Amino acid sequence: MPLSTLSLRSLSRIPLRSPSSTASLRRSMATAADAAVAVSPSNTRVGWIGTGVMGRSMCSHLIKAGYSLTVFTRTASKAQPLVELGAKLADSPVAVAAQSDVVFSIVGYPSDVRQVLLEPTTGALHGLRPGGVLVDMTTSEPSLAAEIAAAAAAKHCYSIDAPVSGGDLGAKKGTLAIFTGGDQSIVEKLSPLFALMGKVNYMGSAGKGQFAKLANQITIASAMVGLVEGIIYAYKAGLNVELYLSAISTGAAGSKSLDLYAGRIMKRDFEPGFYVNHFVKDLGICLKECQNMGLALPGLALAQQLYLSLKAHGEGDLGTQALILALERLNNVSLESLGSSSNPGA
Repeated sequence: MPLSTLSLRSLSRIPLRSPSSTASLRRSMATAADAAVAVSPSNTRVGWIGTGVMGRSMCSHLIKAGYSLTVFTRTASKAQPLVELGAKLADSPVAVAAQSDVVFSIVGYPSDVRQVLLEPTTGALHGLRPGGVLVDMTTSEPSLAAEIAAAAAAKHCYSIDAPVSGGDLGAKKGTLAIFTGGDQSIVEKLSPLFALMGKVNYMGSAGKGQFAKLANQITIASAMVGLVEGIIYAYKAGLNVELYLSAISTGAAGSKSLDLYAGRIMKRDFEPGFYVNHFVKDLGICLKECQNMGLALPGLALAQQLYLSLKAHGEGDLGTQALILALERLNNVSLESLGSSSNPGA
C-alpha cells in the first residue's frame, strides 16, 4: 500500500523501537560487522601484556606470523628477545591498548589481571578504542572474567577469557589447549590468532573459559600426585625407575603429565614450565569455587596442601614437577641419584 494511502490509525499500529532496544540492535549489528572482518596482519594490531615463561613464546609466534606487536612487561629485560624480533615496548598497559586492536594478557594473579586491565588510569581497557578486544589468558577467577566482560561492554568493547594449558613446551610448540569464554562470534573472529598458539575450545559465556581451566587444574593436580607417588613407590620397591616409567607410558597410566615431567624429575630439573606459586594460586581458586558450589573434592584439597608445603619450604619458584620433593620429605628418602644412576632402586 502506498505511504500516502496509510491512515493515521494504521500508522499508529506500527511498533516503534525504544531507545534501549535500538541501542541493543546497533550493538548486535556492530558485533556481526566486527566478526565478519577476518583478522590478519594487514588489519589487526596486537598488544601483549606479560612476557614471562609462557607469554614470551606465545608472542613470538604472532611476530613470526607477521603481526605488529606492542608489549608491556613489568621487567623490561624479559621483553628484550621480543623487541629484537620486532616488537615495540610500551611503558604501560594503557599505552599498549592505545596502539592495539586486540590486547592479550597473561600475568600471575587475579590482582594483577585487575590492575593491568581495569585500573582506571593505566589499565588497558582505558586505552582501548570502541570495538577493541581484551583477551585474558591468565588462569583467574570466573567472577573477575565476567566483571571484565561487563566493563568492556560498557565501553563498546569485548572481552574473552582464554586461559591455556600445556606448559612452557606447549607455548613454545604452539600446541596449547585454549579454553575460551565470551561472545562466540568474537572468539571465531580471533581464531587466526589463537591458531598460532594452539587449539581453541569455546566453552560458553564469560567466565566459562576460566571454569574449564580450573577443572583442568583439578585433573592435573591429582595426576601429578599419582605420578610422583608411583615414582617413590617404584624406587622403594627396588625397580629401575627409568624402565618403570617407560613401561607405564604406553599403558593406562600414560598421561601428558608423565610425558612432560617424568624426564625432568629423573634429571632433577625443577626449572619452571609452570610455577609452584601459580599452581598454588590456581588450586586455591578451585577450592574457593568448590566452597561456592558446595562441592567436596578431597583429592584437590590434598594436592593443594602438598604444593603449599613446597611454597612453605621456599620452593614456590620451582616448576610443578618439584612435587617429588614433598613426597621425598614425607617418606625420608632422596631420589637425587636418579639423575646419575641407571639402576637407582636396585
